[in-house]
Amino acid sequence: MSAVRGPPAERGETAVRSPTSRDVAREAGVSQAAVSLVMGEKWRGRVSVRTAERVREAARELGYRPNLAARSLRLGRTRTALLVVPALTNEFFARVYAGAASVAADHGFGVVLYPSPEGMGPARDPFDSAQAALDGVIASSMAAEAVAAIRGTELPLVMLDSDPASPGIAAAVNPDIADGMRQVAEHLLALGHRRFAHLAADIDSWTFTVRAEALAGALRAVPGTSLGTAPADLTVDAARAAAERILTAPGPRPTALVCDDDILAAGACKAARRLGLRVPEDLSVTGFTDLSLATAVEPELTTVSLPAEQVGEHGMSALLALLDGRTPKTGTLPVTFVPRASTAPPRDP
Repeated sequence: MSAVRGPPAERGETAVRSPTSRDVAREAGVSQAAVSLVMGEKWRGRVSVRTAERVREAARELGYRPNLAARSLRLGRTRTALLVVPALTNEFFARVYAGAASVAADHGFGVVLYPSPEGMGPARDPFDSAQAALDGVIASSMAAEAVAAIRGTELPLVMLDSDPASPGIAAAVNPDIADGMRQVAEHLLALGHRRFAHLAADIDSWTFTVRAEALAGALRAVPGTSLGTAPADLTVDAARAAAERILTAPGPRPTALVCDDDILAAGACKAARRLGLRVPEDLSVTGFTDLSLATAVEPELTTVSLPAEQVGEHGMSALLALLDGRTPKTGTLPVTFVPRASTAPPRDP
């Protein structure tokens, strides 16, 4: 399709002007009002799905971009959401952001990524007034109270990988953490393991509490199993030290080490090597999340893949629905158990 052109420039050249909503309406064969409804995400129940698709296609072909500044003034919105995460050091949060930003861009929104200076603790308002600078807040893997200073009582709050029963939240989107840990336990039990140790993230967070409860519950249902626990900070070095302690403690050594995260699992594998143990021949190790690290270590980690991008996408879609006065789609997203080379039947059941 040819570019939309305006009047000749002063030097006799043809100036290319930006396409307008009128151009989109003409191309799609609809009214300018219909274009405004579709581009402003206000079309549902007012124009047909087919018409909305035709408008979007025409806008893409023309390269049309709505005047977001003018629209923001009309609607009293900034078209900006804040995504609060505990840290930027974990790949999971980068993938959540990518999913949220993709959906936001499709709707003319921007997403500001804010790593809380206090980690899981109360996050400070990064603006003079978040209520004036933002349309809503999305928080991942934190407590709702931790973002109270940011959202106040005005901004809608969508929680990801967090307690869905938290007061004050407008919507929650979670991966099925409990099911993931149950699948880990079932896999190891089926291999014949009965002596377990849990390398638990030493973080007071809903997501890690759920992992611990799901693992303990799955093992309680099988007679003859034992479960020890070693807490560790979410670093390779801390995990290595904690794993060494539990693997050298008095009594029969665990044959399976279940880790709350792939980072902890990498530390556990390092501890095993230092103690002269082979993974998986002498010790099976499992991770959680399926970071890039899971296939960078040797042997590659048996783990649980969390749909991080989908979590971000669903979270942003929920926030957009709230801002549009619609009921958001929430719920639990399925996870995928990924067996790899770090688990095997125990040599000493």
